[in-house]
Amino acid sequence: MTDAAPRLAALAETLLGGPLPVRIRAWDGTEAGPPDGPVLVVRGRRALRRMLWKPGELGLARAWVAGDLTVEGDLFELLDRVAGLLWQRDREPAPPPSLLGPLRPRLPRRVSAAADTAAAAAALLGDADARGAVRDLVALARPWPAPAPPAEEAARRGGPRHTRGRDRQAISHHYDVGNDFYERVLGPSMVYSCAYWTPGSTLEGAQHDKLDLVCRKLGLKPGDRLLDVGCGWGSMALHAAREYGARVTGVTLSREQAVYARKRVADEGLADLVEIRIQDYRDVKDGPYDAISSIGMAEHVGADRYRDYARTLHALLRPGGLLLNHQIARPPEADEAAYRVDEFIDAYVFPDGELSPVGTTVGELERAGFEVRDVEALREHYALTLRAWVARLEEHWDEAVALTSAGRARVWQLYMAASALGFERGRLGVNQVLAVRSAARGDSGLPLRLRTWGAQPA
Repeated sequence: MTDAAPRLAALAETLLGGPLPVRIRAWDGTEAGPPDGPVLVVRGRRALRRMLWKPGELGLARAWVAGDLTVEGDLFELLDRVAGLLWQRDREPAPPPSLLGPLRPRLPRRVSAAADTAAAAAALLGDADARGAVRDLVALARPWPAPAPPAEEAARRGGPRHTRGRDRQAISHHYDVGNDFYERVLGPSMVYSCAYWTPGSTLEGAQHDKLDLVCRKLGLKPGDRLLDVGCGWGSMALHAAREYGARVTGVTLSREQAVYARKRVADEGLADLVEIRIQDYRDVKDGPYDAISSIGMAEHVGADRYRDYARTLHALLRPGGLLLNHQIARPPEADEAAYRVDEFIDAYVFPDGELSPVGTTVGELERAGFEVRDVEALREHYALTLRAWVARLEEHWDEAVALTSAGRARVWQLYMAASALGFERGRLGVNQVLAVRSAARGDSGLPLRLRTWGAQPA
């Protein structure tokens, strides 16, 4: 017996600077930590190797995706207990050095080489207790050979971000994992963005209400031309055409989404009103449109390209046309230049995705010539949506694994559960921004009292 769990618990408490918030069970059957609540199961030494060779969030994520780490009990509770500690410590002033750095003179060359790419808590490594704990981890992990990343990790990308080719690759990684898989997670609505909840709502009803809210904010009426940017599986386009008589052009970079959406359009007999294109929004040239919806798409644009995105959409609208931009936001940084994309999200979920504060989004829309008329925060709504998606994934777990892979299902489970907690704790937000391309004389065409959003169609 190696007494692995007590040794891991001691290491965790040293690095965290406090008591272990969850119980650990190691591969040798030993356990340590508080007796109540969920249990983090370390299934083998490979989990430790991953954290040594790639310390920090990405090493933990790789261990989770590969199944080297699992949870017995409530995943939300475990993440909440751990996140409370990590979020208190996430404002470290300096980039962290290697966990293996202090040990390099004592390690074989093939192990010490990992120190060049690892990252860990800088301040703690100056402490003798921390160095001793890390030595114990190295001995316990037997850290060679370095484990290969799980197959679900996005391929390394080269060249500048957010070129057309690189954006196609990023979108394909996230969305082209199988429409059947997404059906198990999202449900019949096939809407992959925040729903709009009222007491007693079902997921399906809340997604219907969100689509209808967007249509009403845009003031859609029969014959209006709507451009749906990042149209997904066609749900917004179908709703706008079916319920409001709009003529809709939906664009997506995902081939699987386009195939699925086109079939839905044909099945509902709406081909005369809805066109689904595999097209980059930057290549849309057939404006002007009466309205544009961009729901959960702007997160893929990138901070450096956002002004061009806003200008492109402004140019595609007629004077008096409306834009509804539905977008996830993050709190502003004290130094915005210090913002870094989340490692796990970048490697496994949304490659090249970037979040901006809502104030930045509003500012860029205004610089592009829009007049922003309304901002509605839906933060709590997204937490409810994500919890509903996690419940569906866990309910259909075996099917989801068979349709993709166990690793892919674990990616989505962790990503959605952690994101739900982020929205609940106010570390993430989501906002609907309504903006108008005003006419030359400043006429917005909007009612004096905006929040009524007009009556729903009969």
